[in-house]
Amino acid sequence: MRQIAFREALREAMQEEMRRDERVFLMGEEVAEYNGAYKVSQGMLEEFGEKRVIDTPIAELGFTAIAVGAAQNGLRPIVEFMTWNFAVLPLDQILNTASKMLAMSGGQVGCPIVFRGPNGSAGQLGAQHSTAFESLYANIPGLKVVSVSNPYDAKGLLKSAIRDNDPVIFMESEVMYGEKGDVPIEEYLLPIGKAFVKREGKDVTIVSFNKMMKVALGAAEELANEGISAEVIDLATIRPLDWFTILQSVKKTNRLVIVEEQWPFASVSSEITYRIQKEGFDYLDAPIRRITSADAPMHYAPNLVAAYLPDIPRTVKLVKEVMYLKR
Repeated sequence: MRQIAFREALREAMQEEMRRDERVFLMGEEVAEYNGAYKVSQGMLEEFGEKRVIDTPIAELGFTAIAVGAAQNGLRPIVEFMTWNFAVLPLDQILNTASKMLAMSGGQVGCPIVFRGPNGSAGQLGAQHSTAFESLYANIPGLKVVSVSNPYDAKGLLKSAIRDNDPVIFMESEVMYGEKGDVPIEEYLLPIGKAFVKREGKDVTIVSFNKMMKVALGAAEELANEGISAEVIDLATIRPLDWFTILQSVKKTNRLVIVEEQWPFASVSSEITYRIQKEGFDYLDAPIRRITSADAPMHYAPNLVAAYLPDIPRTVKLVKEVMYLKR
């Protein structure tokens, strides 16, 4: 085992799959000559050449359409968006073509493609560069949605996404690209559609994903100092969602708190709350609670950024509320 950065784990996943399968290629803004806006694709142009690592114009709708057409004709593209905020422009291709083609063709034409890039906020980037999109894409039948929180999961799930025969939305975070974690040297894959218990506990279940896992794990650490044992689950895949792992945890802890970087209306936590109260109502000793981003655009000022995003103190407070603790 060695420690590598998040960006390196993603790069290794793409390199290994491109060496394994000549149909796989990468395209996006600045992925080739500039080595990637976040240096995820550093060195890949030199190894694979300009036909497999392709710089595109600043025209997300256009190059996404090219990639979708390539996928429908036997290739396996990886499309990098500089941020998922810019992917609103090619949403027509993702929603109306990539996600629907298998159904519209009666199973004859698939679209094995990965759309990847950073999602959500990254500090003081303002309202138009700070939206989290997991719930939007998870609402679309025909797509698989993966949202990763650490280098190990990122590599294993990206390799699985590249091999998947369905279109996969793969969400990362700008603020995590330099973070290091344990990643094996030997090849491994992780299953899409499986949540991971990152910390075992018995008093309360905390569910999260992507960079909000830092909040969830940080809150669990603080709670442990006060004698409260929190089980922390990383969803990793948003669609298909691993209800079973969440339900099994709730059966043990009898309480559930969800932490996500989404607007509250029609969010991932909304769906989890509905499903767990439907399937596991008898196991709950308190109402399900959640902490989300503010129901507003995210502004630039540091104090408003802090007020907008979930944090450890508010998560700790919420856990104590579901445990009916007054302290």
